Order: sequence, then C-alpha cells, then structure tokens
Amino acid sequence: MTQSVLEVGKSELAPEGISRVDSPEGFIAVYELDGAYYATQDGCTHARASLSEGEILEGELIECPVHGGTFHIPSGRAVGFPCKTPLRTYEVVDTGRTLLIHLERQAAATASDGETNTNGA
Repeated sequence: MTQSVLEVGKSELAPEGISRVDSPEGFIAVYELDGAYYATQDGCTHARASLSEGEILEGELIECPVHGGTFHIPSGRAVGFPCKTPLRTYEVVDTGRTLLIHLERQAAATASDGETNTNGA
C-alpha cells in the first residue's frame, strides 16, 4: 500500500525557494512563496527536466530549466510555451514545523481552477 501522506520537516527545505523531495510517487518539488507552501510533480510535462532546478518568476510561476516553459505553481496550470500539459499538484498542510503533503489529493487551486491551458495551444 502506498503512503498517502508525506511528512517533510521545514528545516529540510530551502527558504523562499524550491526543494526536491523524494516520495513514493516520485520526486516532488516543494515551493515556499511568501510564507505559503505548494507542491507539484518535479518533472516538467514537456521535457525531461527537474523543475526544482528551475527559477521562480513573478506571478507565482516556475520556469523549466530546459526550454523555458512556465507553470503556475499553485494550480499547476501550463501557462508558457512550449508547455501544454498541467503539472500534478498536491495538497500541502503546514503544521508549524512540518509540512504534510497529501499524495492522493490535488491542491485546492487545481480543483477550483481546473486544468485550463492558457498558452494558446
């Protein structure tokens, strides 16, 4: 049976940035943006690349380090060419010292925002 909640100590994460954590689902990128935490699959949906090696841009975007495509971190939505397929997102609960990443639940922004592609493709 797969572990459905991954517990990650906040002290293990890069402050105000991106960290890569291993899980039964594969690698997950964990982001801290202005004190809020988000988690997505670490692999870009367009090319074989680790988003945790990418750059966080204005507007809560992560830029893929290979082709420069962008995703909206809270929703996982693909917003910049050449990316078209949204990222898998995970619900994150901040307990104070740790984060609980629910591997079977999408982030609330994904559920309310849908998986609409806004890059014209």
